[in-house]
Amino acid sequence: MLLFPNIKTPLGSGEEAAVHQALGLLRLPKEDILESYVSKSSLDARRRAAIHLVSTVAVRLNVDEEKIAGKLSSRGIQVTYKPDEVFAPKKGTKHLSTPIVIAGFGPAGIFAASLLAEEGYRVCVLERGGDMDERVGKVNAFWQTGVLDTGCNVQFGEGGAGTFSDGKLTTRINDPLCGYVLERFGAHGAPKETLRRAKPHIGTDKLRGVVRSMREEIIRNGGEVRFHAALTGLRIENGALKAVEVNGEEMACERLILAIGHSARDTFEMLKKAGVPMEPKPFSVGVRIEHRQELIDRGLYGELSGRDDLPPGEYQLSHRENGRAVYTFCMCPGGLVVPAASEEGEVVTNGMSEYKRDRENANAAVAVSVSSSDFGSDPLDGIRFQRELEARAFLAGGKSYRAPAADVGHFLDGKKGLSIGRVTPSYALGVEPVDFDQILPPFVTGMLRTGLRVFDRKLHGFGSADAILTGVETRTSSPVRIPRGEDYQSSVRGLYPCGEGAGYAGGIMSAAVDGLKVAAAIIEEYAP
Repeated sequence: MLLFPNIKTPLGSGEEAAVHQALGLLRLPKEDILESYVSKSSLDARRRAAIHLVSTVAVRLNVDEEKIAGKLSSRGIQVTYKPDEVFAPKKGTKHLSTPIVIAGFGPAGIFAASLLAEEGYRVCVLERGGDMDERVGKVNAFWQTGVLDTGCNVQFGEGGAGTFSDGKLTTRINDPLCGYVLERFGAHGAPKETLRRAKPHIGTDKLRGVVRSMREEIIRNGGEVRFHAALTGLRIENGALKAVEVNGEEMACERLILAIGHSARDTFEMLKKAGVPMEPKPFSVGVRIEHRQELIDRGLYGELSGRDDLPPGEYQLSHRENGRAVYTFCMCPGGLVVPAASEEGEVVTNGMSEYKRDRENANAAVAVSVSSSDFGSDPLDGIRFQRELEARAFLAGGKSYRAPAADVGHFLDGKKGLSIGRVTPSYALGVEPVDFDQILPPFVTGMLRTGLRVFDRKLHGFGSADAILTGVETRTSSPVRIPRGEDYQSSVRGLYPCGEGAGYAGGIMSAAVDGLKVAAAIIEEYAP
């Protein structure tokens, strides 16, 4: 199939205009064109007076597509292949006497299990939390009552932490497996029109059904998925994995895919005691910022804001100064700031949007980079640092999972205060006015203030005095990396660190791709 990138069309012109423009470059008779459609589309709003669509058009021909692409290469036309043509791992010949165990059923674990089961391998998934229905019930109960279930929550359970997010399927990695992941999501119920956007998102509501469908397929293909099954120990002999401990009971295991996610703190502690090499990894901490969505739309679209053919505005802002970064992360148009704690006595925030993104507020993390020079060189020092900030937030919120908050005006002035203006905080358990200088380190609050002022110059209104800051945002990525070799194994043979928790991904897409690569490495060595 040929890809025609950078096709520019006016707002409201429809996909047909982009397809017509692309076909005009071919100058081929209609009978040579088998299929044509917009495969990706994005909005270019850099110049508000000339907002337009930028599309990539896919065209399938019944003539030599590579020859055509060669003639049109100066226009950036390329040949692309179906994901199953670029990803077909060859099966190995060695034999395993035990099932492949996968710890964690977030994106990395789901896609690893899906591929292995589909290819005929015995798979046993261990998920410490509950299934989707139980998990949604537990999370809603926490948001309504403040009663936290430490085993089943926003961080733990079927689908992983990304289940309660915006369901973004964007990534900075440039890997052909991203197409494979999108196709799989589409096959399990993700809206097709969403997957054709340059910045695709499913939304937390649609993502839940997709995850359930993938689990059901894994089981139909012979896989086993166990809920409330925590990885509590490893038995390692002569540098090789021999068994895993599940809820205190041993189970023989030669191959373990460790897809535990970034918040499995007790598991990281167990791994350290078992002698698995780990190292501290940089991550970021900060707060959530909320604006009225209409303010963001005006800042991005100007007088055109409010048009039905314009999506809710979203942004990504960053600034570096003196070797440290401040940036927006996990922006949720038309979404909510949600309680995301997984341990008692700690307050954690996250952002979430449903598919329609139709809530009145926009929110995003404003995060500041931290490294081992800030929190310590022990592999678990980053976790200790997170816990300290989350415990301070819990105390500042009144020990009831209310979140500390301040309006931007008070924060920029270095004062405690929360004046509610245009923006009503969406955090379900309520907020408590605080001085964030009493919770976050000075280098974090200093960079946050710098970021707010810089970002306001880039996106007018971002630093509005009545924007609301809610904290703390600490689970931006894993604070730990578990080193692995080119064969995807730890120095402990048979142990495959995988996904975001192991330090090899940063979101749904990259975690899913990493899960596929780890599964492929096992497939290429072992027979089904």
